[in-house]
Amino acid sequence: MRVGIIGAGQLGQMLGFAARKLGIEMRYVDPSSKPPAAVCGKVIQSAFDDPVALIALAETCDVISYEFENVPVDALQHIDGLAPVYPPASALWFSQDRLHEKQLFDSLDIPLAPYLAVNSRIDLDTAVEKLGLPVVIKTRRLGYDGKGQFVLRHADDLDAAWDALGDRPLVAEQWIAFDYEVSCIGVRSIRGEIAIYPISRNVHIDGILRTSRSPLDAPSLSATASDYVHRLLGELNYVGVLALELFVVGDRVLANEFAPRVHNSGHWTIEGSATSQFENHLRAILDMPLGSTASLGHAGMVNLIGEIPDSLRGANHGKLHDYGKLARPGRKLGHITVLADNAAECDALVEKIDKNVTQSTSGPENVA
Repeated sequence: MRVGIIGAGQLGQMLGFAARKLGIEMRYVDPSSKPPAAVCGKVIQSAFDDPVALIALAETCDVISYEFENVPVDALQHIDGLAPVYPPASALWFSQDRLHEKQLFDSLDIPLAPYLAVNSRIDLDTAVEKLGLPVVIKTRRLGYDGKGQFVLRHADDLDAAWDALGDRPLVAEQWIAFDYEVSCIGVRSIRGEIAIYPISRNVHIDGILRTSRSPLDAPSLSATASDYVHRLLGELNYVGVLALELFVVGDRVLANEFAPRVHNSGHWTIEGSATSQFENHLRAILDMPLGSTASLGHAGMVNLIGEIPDSLRGANHGKLHDYGKLARPGRKLGHITVLADNAAECDALVEKIDKNVTQSTSGPENVA
């Protein structure tokens, strides 16, 4: 059995490691000369949307998946009929456009922050008037890890926001003073079997995920998040792993965004779950029985961004995952996972590790 992945970054690498356990061969398409997943399988060095490369991948693999959501949907049409592609292109289409994504949430009665589409400077003025300040202005497409966003706090910021982002279709969101962020990861197989992982509590710095901890002692919150994920999986006739990011505001749970792929906030599942999100993604797209998502303890994960401190190499209080990438500011180079018997011990280990990690990630709040 051979699986093809569009993209050969760290997520492709972790999928590749999971594939070894299942006896699955991996192949990839990626333009990089030395991508992380090259240690797991053959890489066709080409652009993600190169039709010749995608056809070559599809003709030599039993199923195709992808490790990031910016794969052009049109590119998948070049391999339509050659090999099944999971998750489905419809999920990719919704996730690639923030307006479409929000409209999907609305159609499924998944609550989210008030929003308005912005296609002109007049639209921006109207959005600020209707939503109030502060408001978050985001590009509808291609924004990730805090990029393509502008937090508009004062009326005097309108010109700066428009100068930074006004050349693209935008969406304005009411600023939410949330208590904390969580994510819920679910997986659905071809035959319709669904499994949900315990939710994780996440902390972002400069728009990039810094830490995740799971499980949470919050039964009502977990049930709500699981319900929302079930709605998405069913509506999209989804196959594979899906991650839903949520804001917790008092007793309300608001959707932020979803990712149609294995997700950074689920890296703790490698050591912390009976079956990792990566193994279950492969099981789902190959229609194998899904593995248990039960926690093996209290897990925590710290992203290593910009550099991997020497103090963490060889440390005996966590499992280091080094992606083998060249260091540069704001780049995810690896992560370290801890597993403990209780939440307090897990928190202490995460905080100990976090003190040794570079505090600056991608820079200022408003990044175009």
